[in-house]
Amino acid sequence: MAKHYPTTDDGRYFLVRGRLWRCSDPALGEDRRTTLVRQLMTARSAVGRALRAGDDAALRDARAAVDAAKVALGERGKPWWDDGAPDYNRQMARNTPYAAWAEQTETRGQ
Repeated sequence: MAKHYPTTDDGRYFLVRGRLWRCSDPALGEDRRTTLVRQLMTARSAVGRALRAGDDAALRDARAAVDAAKVALGERGKPWWDDGAPDYNRQMARNTPYAAWAEQTETRGQ
């Protein structure tokens, strides 16, 4: 069962241990999102195999595939929103405009 993390009201980020992570682009169709998530999981598995094998070339390729899938999902690269708001992906929430929300969310234990 997948763990659900609290998501900002604007739907841009979810919170894990005080850090903001960009959500997938909600404009992606369900079929496209499913395909990209499968590609991401396959690439992550390839990272693990390459690490266990000590294969640096395969590791580079696998990490590039992870990055490509995350960019296609909208989780990395250019933000999927177009209102000019800055991107706080991977930043500690306490250092962003989401600080009060994150503190309140963590206090509630969500």
